[in-house]
Amino acid sequence: MKFVVIGGTGLIGSNVVNRLREAGHSVLAASPNSGVNTITREGLAQALVGANVVVDVANSPDFSDKAVMEFFETSGRNLLAAEKVAGVRHHLALSVVGADRLPDSGYLRAKVAQENLIKASGVPYTILRSTQFFEFADGIVKTAADGDVIRLSPALLQPIAANDVAAVLAELALGKPLNGTVEVAGPKPIPLDKFAGTFLAARKDPRKVTADTHARYFGAELDDRSLTPGDSPRLGATRFEDWLKQAPAPH
Repeated sequence: MKFVVIGGTGLIGSNVVNRLREAGHSVLAASPNSGVNTITREGLAQALVGANVVVDVANSPDFSDKAVMEFFETSGRNLLAAEKVAGVRHHLALSVVGADRLPDSGYLRAKVAQENLIKASGVPYTILRSTQFFEFADGIVKTAADGDVIRLSPALLQPIAANDVAAVLAELALGKPLNGTVEVAGPKPIPLDKFAGTFLAARKDPRKVTADTHARYFGAELDDRSLTPGDSPRLGATRFEDWLKQAPAPH
């Protein structure tokens, strides 16, 4: 089988590419750097020739509301149209747990728009919604920091290691399209402020996190259901404490 991984050189994409290649499959790691651009369509039709499965883990380079919506809508339309021409039999996309519950977030509105394009495309599909990655901890702290003060919501999330997400994506890519949505989450829930505080303590960063129920997370106020999965998600095995012990220090 031939797999094309859109965004195949990024954190998740490169991991999925390696897993599928180790399983003996032909895999193209597609990205603008490799000459495949879903926005301009450069190299897209050629990349999909003979492809059985497309895994879309591409992300917008700009998270501002207008830019991120334009990215996911344009990329989604171009990619799905090219897949129909090429006869792709399975479109697998990565999305976000709770995307439809947080319309105040421009990024999550764009992910919902992407999901809707997939569902309406006529291409057999699977959508994997993931909770926030452990790897996002440093970025979360940076966006919430105002000098030495870090204000974050105490709402629950159930973060997961990116490696565990990639493992589920590779497994789903090797299976039949579900024409539905699957959720994946980490082993246990943790309040967002505690998640960031644990990360800072592990990095010996003296800054403290202040719980603020009105603190916005990428534009949205959170509650305990905003970013947590439903009743029967797939669960990653890696615990946050174990990930912290082996994770490289952020630059």
